[in-house]
Amino acid sequence: MTTPTADRHQLFINGAYTDGTCGTTHEVISPATGELVGTFPLPAAADVDTAVRAANAAQPAWAATNVWTRAELCHRIGTELGKRVDELARLQSLEQGKPLAESVADIEEAAKLFHLHAEDAVRLHGETLPSTDNTKRMFTFQRPVGTWGIITPWNFPLLMLAEFVAPGLATGNAHVVKPPANTPLTVLKAMEAFVAAGLPDGLVNIVPGEGDTGDALVRHEGIHAIGFIGSTATGAKIQSAAGLKRSIMECSGNGPLVVLADADVEAAAKAAVDGAYPCAGQVCCATERVIVHADIHDEFVEAVLREAQRITLGDPFDPKTVLGPLNNEGVAAKMDRHMADARERGARILLGGKRASGHPTDLYYEFTVVDGVPEDSLLSREESFGPVVPIITGQDEDDLLRIANDDKLGLQGAVFTRSMTSAFRFIEEMAVGQVVVNESNNWWDINMPFGGAGSRSTGWGRIGGKWTLMDMTDTRTGVISL
Repeated sequence: MTTPTADRHQLFINGAYTDGTCGTTHEVISPATGELVGTFPLPAAADVDTAVRAANAAQPAWAATNVWTRAELCHRIGTELGKRVDELARLQSLEQGKPLAESVADIEEAAKLFHLHAEDAVRLHGETLPSTDNTKRMFTFQRPVGTWGIITPWNFPLLMLAEFVAPGLATGNAHVVKPPANTPLTVLKAMEAFVAAGLPDGLVNIVPGEGDTGDALVRHEGIHAIGFIGSTATGAKIQSAAGLKRSIMECSGNGPLVVLADADVEAAAKAAVDGAYPCAGQVCCATERVIVHADIHDEFVEAVLREAQRITLGDPFDPKTVLGPLNNEGVAAKMDRHMADARERGARILLGGKRASGHPTDLYYEFTVVDGVPEDSLLSREESFGPVVPIITGQDEDDLLRIANDDKLGLQGAVFTRSMTSAFRFIEEMAVGQVVVNESNNWWDINMPFGGAGSRSTGWGRIGGKWTLMDMTDTRTGVISL
């Protein structure tokens, strides 16, 4: 295990690092080692106010800057982040716990997002509209909303900041970002890349903290819109506090992976496992429920158990490790509750099912496979957010679809089938925002629109490609009388 060197970090407000005004220091403890990774000053409400005021002061000039100049800045940020991949990835693995290879991929993807959205912005076109009045000419174009309050989660610290800040900067917005208190250091360190790229003061401000910091940010009159990625419960609180402010909300997923009778069983089993171990299962589109046709149930379970043998739990800095620790005690305790509930309801724990011993912290959880999961169990009804493959059995295609849709959450789903007819049926009828066919539920592309389905408690808006730029801007209509 690599021993971390504790560093003192600072808030980032109005283009400069600062200790703020609170006077209280927060320690970040590594879930991988149990040791101190670094410290940072918790922000006071006054610091949030200073950050919002700085953003509001900087945003009008940035909105008036031509899109090519904004795109050039985004390209420079992407390049500067690319120069710091190794340093930032190492820090992220220490504070978050995921294997180093995953952290490297995260930082590289964050850099890529700044390049992608720079290109999106210069191609964000309006249109001319026919009018019922021949003396009028109508046209549309996009205008930035203003200052966004961004609340990011702890599973992808820098990547999910980039998912908002890259399209936001490209379209002329300013940002005040609140990372969680347990994984803020990578984000704070990354601001060195933004400064090196020539970021104007005030356009991106970082005030990591707990719920009180987020509440102060959401309620601030100077915040015009909210971007949030996190749990449905927290999302509901944010929306209640935000009122009518514009928002993009990506909340909990409990994604079904449906395996039909005609599926490639080996491929489906591999996909189920591949969707359950990255980031220790702490992903909003992880394998959360595998719903298998009864005719292939036994064959599928055997294939899953074979695939699971390649999962190595251990030190995130060991190249052989693919499964690191859970990030915090809250998510580990949730896994404990879900496993206890599964046992009580008669489910069969075929592999794992408990915290692993012999590691530096109590947050390492065994890769787990559970069969015979009841539809009303916690493993089925809630997002477990851990390294688990819960298997539910359905009797026919209609039953599989019913089980998949019998849930309040609907972010991303997957289906395995050789039938194009069945594939299209599930794409159209599964109550999720995205449906992936013959691939892991945990698959996504940075250029696809990603978000929750209507009628589900998984939020709204889309993250990815041009759709985020559209959601972070207003469609302005111009009407000219001739």
